Amino acid sequence: MKLIERDIPPRAVWALEQAGVHPLLARLFAARGVNGHDELDDGLARLLPPGSLKGAKEAAMLLADAIAADRRLCIVADYDCDGATACAVAVRGLRLLGAKHVDYLVPDRVVDGYGLTPPIARRVKERGADMLITVDNGIASVEGVAEARALGLKVLVTDHHLPAAPAAGSALPNADVIVNPNQPGCAFESKSMAGVGVMFYVLLALRAELRHRGAFDAATQPKLDALLPLVALGTVADVVKLDANNRRLVAQGLKRVRAGALQPGLAALFSAAGRQARVATTFDFGFALGPRINAAGRLSDMTLGIECLLTDDAGRADELARLLDGINRERREIEGGMRDQAFVIAETLLAEGINGDFEPPPALCVFDAGFHEGVVGIVASRLKDRLHRPTFVFAASGAPGKAHELKGSGRSIPGFHLRDALDLVAKRHPGVLLRFGGHAMAAGCTLDAEALPVFEAALSQVAREWLDAATLTRRLETDGPLAPEYRRTDLVDTLHREVWGQGFAAPTFSEEVEVVSQRLVGEKHLALKLKHQGQPVDGIWFGHTDPLPARVKLAFRLDADEWQGVRRVRFLVEGAEIQD
Repeated sequence: MKLIERDIPPRAVWALEQAGVHPLLARLFAARGVNGHDELDDGLARLLPPGSLKGAKEAAMLLADAIAADRRLCIVADYDCDGATACAVAVRGLRLLGAKHVDYLVPDRVVDGYGLTPPIARRVKERGADMLITVDNGIASVEGVAEARALGLKVLVTDHHLPAAPAAGSALPNADVIVNPNQPGCAFESKSMAGVGVMFYVLLALRAELRHRGAFDAATQPKLDALLPLVALGTVADVVKLDANNRRLVAQGLKRVRAGALQPGLAALFSAAGRQARVATTFDFGFALGPRINAAGRLSDMTLGIECLLTDDAGRADELARLLDGINRERREIEGGMRDQAFVIAETLLAEGINGDFEPPPALCVFDAGFHEGVVGIVASRLKDRLHRPTFVFAASGAPGKAHELKGSGRSIPGFHLRDALDLVAKRHPGVLLRFGGHAMAAGCTLDAEALPVFEAALSQVAREWLDAATLTRRLETDGPLAPEYRRTDLVDTLHREVWGQGFAAPTFSEEVEVVSQRLVGEKHLALKLKHQGQPVDGIWFGHTDPLPARVKLAFRLDADEWQGVRRVRFLVEGAEIQD
């Protein structure tokens, strides 16, 4: 691993400090592209205006007409946390704004696959809906939208994914209205908004349209900011880039959660996860609440997750949160077994090196008949993290009549655009990929089981062409040394209160330390006694068992550990640069 220190523009640091920003935060913000204090203003007034989002005004008019005519609306959601929160935001928001008949439907990951398909459109019609609204999906659902329109349904697509590539022969779906910051011709600055953010913006536009029609005025209009905790959760859990607009959405949601203004389902999820909402962080959203919602879509029925977010009954919310917690425990057990088996397969691949050179192949493809398709993405991510190679993990399809098909989920490394790689494989080997999609760092595909060796060889060939030694060397960006005066628990709390995430990474420091002692805890974590600039400090490296040399350059995050009522700073080790 190579530790790379971020550039810190001194002018930006100076400007932030002059505006009253703490010197440590000024340095961290400047390294992440913040040039002035105004960029840190997370007020709702600083959000990008809904009018700049293509299709939002037309969607508002379509929805306002439907509400006025007392039409029946049906939300078609996705089965991940972004889709679940987007669905909850849509249902809650539309009801707040006067819709009397709002239903929802979420596809089954195994039976239905992804997105709005023709069978899903028919099920929506059978439920008596007049209008179909997609959330976090639909931009590639050309056939599903066509079927819905043929059945007489009005169709509003709200999505944030990239449209299908022109090579796939795809025009945009023929919906009545499309709202997606990534559709052609959309000038909206925040291209990274999650699906839940797109739906929230549609509701903002709808409220403005209803206000224009005289349904209420600025003083009596419904307060949509109550939905921001859900928007924040979905945005963080979907690992979208936290640009300035997304950071504001997340910051506003966190403020309400910490103040106790959150839905009963969120409160119950915090309790089930053993977390405290009053000191909520983006870490809680991404690693505690998000996985519990996602687990329902992976192993069970995402309806459980959506119902948890929709209910206003605290008792029902607690019951559902505990059920989701149990499903998540099951998910972790399945994932653990799959991960161990995948590591065994990966180690076999390593052992096939030539002349004792056990470098991993340029891309990994792993399959086992016992793998569960709901967890392949997580296992691919773990393998990718361990071996720093683009990785696909496959499982047999559980869909009726599709036992001969394999469903794969891939995760990539910087410098290797996974969806583009699949596109090239499809061009070179027509028919091998039955379906595929995704983006740079994550993608999915379906293929016939007999085609797996061809796919594996083709993906490795693309990786050999695109990747070089520098790209295949794991790099970790850090914020450089930590001044000893900042090694304080109050500053740990200050850092935790800020909004960190994809594209605005949590602070990770790096410098050489002395390893005083080290021991394994729980058979899989390395507990450390360190000396940092001459002062003792505890450290822990989760999931790492190899011993460290007496002096080593570590990358670490700051955390606070409590023992016998005393809080102390500890280092959470993220990586080490060890010289050969």
